[in-house]
Amino acid sequence: MSDALAGALDAYERLVALGEDIEDEWSYVNDLADAWRERLEALGAARGAEPAAAAGLAIDRAVDEIDRITDPHRAIDWLSTFPQVVLIAAADPP
Repeated sequence: MSDALAGALDAYERLVALGEDIEDEWSYVNDLADAWRERLEALGAARGAEPAAAAGLAIDRAVDEIDRITDPHRAIDWLSTFPQVVLIAAADPP
């Protein structure tokens, strides 16, 4: 599970960087990112050694979706959605 979650956190950082391009939303983006990053890191600490299996595939597909986002406003929309998708895929509801 740790590789899938590491990939998810990397993708999340790309979303954050894209969302930070909107100067008026900088504080919102970073406050939101801090909260969700902490939640995903806690999941990684608790379940990192488990095999990812189907959850890893689902997380990888979500990461692929994230990598298609080029609009900073869409990135901001996904800052709260993407972590929830990851948590659901990992059977750890938000």
